[in-house]
Amino acid sequence: MKPVPFDEAESYEPEDGWQRVSMAGSDQFSFEWFEKPPGHSSPMHDHENEQVCICLKGELTVATEDDAVTLQKNDSVLLESWEEHRVENTGDELAIGLDVFAPGRSFDFWTEREE
Repeated sequence: MKPVPFDEAESYEPEDGWQRVSMAGSDQFSFEWFEKPPGHSSPMHDHENEQVCICLKGELTVATEDDAVTLQKNDSVLLESWEEHRVENTGDELAIGLDVFAPGRSFDFWTEREE
């Protein structure tokens, strides 16, 4: 067993107000808790990992080149490997979500990303 206390987990803030926290995971899967202020959107991006995005609080809109879905509390969406997408807080309050990635990944995806 490998517990990860939230206050001791690896975290970073890729942009002002957009915080990500690495929760328990492995090379096979990883969990990233995140919060986004109203109006914040990640840039369009893709990655080799399949991703499930779960909305824990507020409202998150997940958009691909062809579609968009708005998630409310406890809603989720599956993004396939290499499916280009962005996640935006389209609500009026702080949004909190959980991303699950398979295979697992590290924060290097964002910290070493080239625009």
